[in-house]
Amino acid sequence: MVSVLFGCLGTGASMAKENGVLIVGRFSAEELDTNGVPLGWQRKKPGNNSKIALEVEKEDYSLHILCVNDNIALGRKISFDIRQYPYFSWRWKASQLPAGGDIRKRETDEQAGQVYVVFPKFPSPVNTRSVGYIWDNQAPVGLSGTSTAYSKMKFVVLQSGAVKLNRWIWETRNVYEDYQKLFQEEPPLLGGVVLYINTQHSKSTAEISYSDIFFSSSPPESLGKNPQRMISD
Repeated sequence: MVSVLFGCLGTGASMAKENGVLIVGRFSAEELDTNGVPLGWQRKKPGNNSKIALEVEKEDYSLHILCVNDNIALGRKISFDIRQYPYFSWRWKASQLPAGGDIRKRETDEQAGQVYVVFPKFPSPVNTRSVGYIWDNQAPVGLSGTSTAYSKMKFVVLQSGAVKLNRWIWETRNVYEDYQKLFQEEPPLLGGVVLYINTQHSKSTAEISYSDIFFSSSPPESLGKNPQRMISD
């Protein structure tokens, strides 16, 4: 689903480069287009009860997504060699999880937090690979595997359950190493990032916010950033 959607998005957008960092989404510095979407991103239009909006919290802007019996995707097309910028970092804060979500079963494959790094591969989008980082309801942290919906979509569960709801959490992954481990091959050029949320199976509601999405050539701590910092309300 995510890879097929990504193949329908428009042309790529340039990214800001800052001392070994490629900025994908620093939402406080972005303006909205006429559809309410941050510039440089494209979306699958949400339903009438869902919404995508920029929000401010303690003078810190973030992208907030509310999903009501729906599935919503925002994608940004970018292209570079993941070997040059292998570290992928972002902040996320889940506020509500879909009822009964469990990535291990197709009928319950719903998550508030889904961040996909997409690798187009000919013939695209049929053969496009993606690595997904997941906030699940029930699957254990550290679980990795193949999507029940699409064989070229792999995932790693980073957060699970409601214990850390309403708390900002930094994540950092070495995408190059994850890709090699999950696909047992060298990656093609990276093609973009997709944020996805879905609740259509359970007909329930989920909410999540994102901020500070970037790739870096070195671990973020070595560049003066602190991905282990947690911000509580």
